Amino acid sequence: MGIITISFILLSLLAIGSGIMMISSKNPVNSILWLVVVFFAISGHYILLNAQFLAIVNIIVYAGAIMVLFLFVVMLMNLNAESEPAKNKRLQFIGIISGGSLLLVLLSALMTAKNAQPVMVAGGNAGLIKTLGKVLFTDYVLPFEISSVLFLSAMVGAVVIGKKD
Repeated sequence: MGIITISFILLSLLAIGSGIMMISSKNPVNSILWLVVVFFAISGHYILLNAQFLAIVNIIVYAGAIMVLFLFVVMLMNLNAESEPAKNKRLQFIGIISGGSLLLVLLSALMTAKNAQPVMVAGGNAGLIKTLGKVLFTDYVLPFEISSVLFLSAMVGAVVIGKKD
C-alpha cells in the first residue's frame, strides 16, 4: 500500500467518523464544529486528487465563511431545550421513508458500479492553480472581468439597500 492509499483511507475514516458525530451530536454548536472537520477531510481528498485550488477554496469558503455564518445563526437563535416545539410523528415517518429511499438509490448505484474504471490519482496538472490561472486569464478573461463587475455592483447594491435613511 502506498502513501496515497493510506492517506485516502485515513481521510475517509476521518470524514465518515466526523459526519456520524455531526449527525449524532445533540448540541448544534458541536455539530457545526464536526462539520468543519468533515470539510477539512474533504479538502484533503481534493489534495490527493491534485486539485489544490478546490481544496483551498473549500477551506476558505465552506470551513471558514459558511461555518462562521452557521455559528452566528445558531447563537442568535438562542436554542433552548425547553422552548423546542413538539416533534411531529408524521414528519419523522416521512424522514425515515426519504432516508430509506436514498439508501436504496445509493446501494443500487454501488451495485452497478462494479465495472467502473479506477481514477488516476496525482497525475497530470489539470487541477493545479497555475494551469487554472493561465486558462482563466487567457481564454476566459472577458467573462471573468464581467463577473467581477457584477459582484462589485451586487456589493454596492447591498450597501445601498442596507443603508439607513
